[in-house]
Amino acid sequence: MKAVIWTKYGPPEVLQLRELEKPIPQENEVLIRIRATTVFPGDAEIRRFDVPFWAMWLPMRIFLGILKPTRIKVLGQEVAGDIEAVGKDVERLKPGDQVIGITGFGFGGYAEYICLSEQMTMKKGLVAAKPHNMSYEEAAAIPVGGLNAWHFIRRAKIEDGEKVLINGAGGSIGTFAVQLAKACGAEVTAVDKGAKLEMLRSIGADHVIDYEREDFTRNGETYDVIFDVIDKSPYLRSMKSLKEKGRYLLVNTKPSNMLLPLWTRWTSSKKVICELARVTSEDFDSVREFIEAGQVKTVIDRCYRLDQIVDAHRYVDTKQKAGNVVIKVW
Repeated sequence: MKAVIWTKYGPPEVLQLRELEKPIPQENEVLIRIRATTVFPGDAEIRRFDVPFWAMWLPMRIFLGILKPTRIKVLGQEVAGDIEAVGKDVERLKPGDQVIGITGFGFGGYAEYICLSEQMTMKKGLVAAKPHNMSYEEAAAIPVGGLNAWHFIRRAKIEDGEKVLINGAGGSIGTFAVQLAKACGAEVTAVDKGAKLEMLRSIGADHVIDYEREDFTRNGETYDVIFDVIDKSPYLRSMKSLKEKGRYLLVNTKPSNMLLPLWTRWTSSKKVICELARVTSEDFDSVREFIEAGQVKTVIDRCYRLDQIVDAHRYVDTKQKAGNVVIKVW
């Protein structure tokens, strides 16, 4: 099979298209013929080993490989495709099913085939049915971007009419978060670069803010929920923009901010949710229901072929993408 291997840490040019042996599913695994995958920002960060937190540098380096990547040969965290074969213990899925999957710590999405577990494991990922009203390219962006967004939107317990601000709304997670918050009945304010604002209006944002022109923490507005996807706004000023009993959602927080949620909890009625998203099959089902009801769609900025993976990574490295960058595999 064709796959994009990763030979060393560095720029997009370290990615190379090669022939690898086609995998064979174990007893509890399914073999997926991958139709589409994505270049999630996390893939690019891992490729160049851009670890923002010094405390994670050594553990990540040991996990991936000290001098060069040795344990993970193929990147890619989310896939969409068809089941070609199943292991003898697989009960829920069968050959021919159209599916989406999150790859877990094994990665492996930049290939023509992958084996994933029917049940969620950190190494072997999780597989679920593809929404019937989405193409493979659209569906490929759900497992990481869509499910991370849903995890935090669900945890916020948004009520009808509440005001929700999403900071970093124009990316892989943010575009899903805007739509899911709207589907839950929220009045949504989306914050991102000016070039993305029209797109954000088109997917349902009630209000938009160009962060290069306006600081949402200084405009006097307050919100029931602030969903900070990028964690680049000053924490204490953001707290002042949150109503009493409001919820502050942090996806990728800095180590320096880890103690601030405890301080907020002790000194106010505001709640800070700062955690890694835990993906379940029920989350897949919930997001698929929103999609099949026409309330959520995937925003695709650009599509590339598998043999154009270097160009796709170059584009993601510019940090200009709106929504998702998708790779067509077949």
